[in-house]
Amino acid sequence: MTRLRAVVPLLAAGVLAVLAVLTVRSAGCDDPGRYELRGGTYELVGGCIAPGDVLVPQPTPMLPPDADAPAKS
Repeated sequence: MTRLRAVVPLLAAGVLAVLAVLTVRSAGCDDPGRYELRGGTYELVGGCIAPGDVLVPQPTPMLPPDADAPAKS
């Protein structure tokens, strides 16, 4: 039973590694892209991601902490 407890996590890790490799191989991207240093920051050049593929929501405006408090008269 002790050997089984040692072998099962290793087998699970091996299966997950194989699945990861198969997923990457079947992704269908001919140009994986590369990072280049431009203007002091790194920028992804090439690859299969178009600018419209990743949508970033606009941040919600923050109300000041006293916005809900009644006005003092």
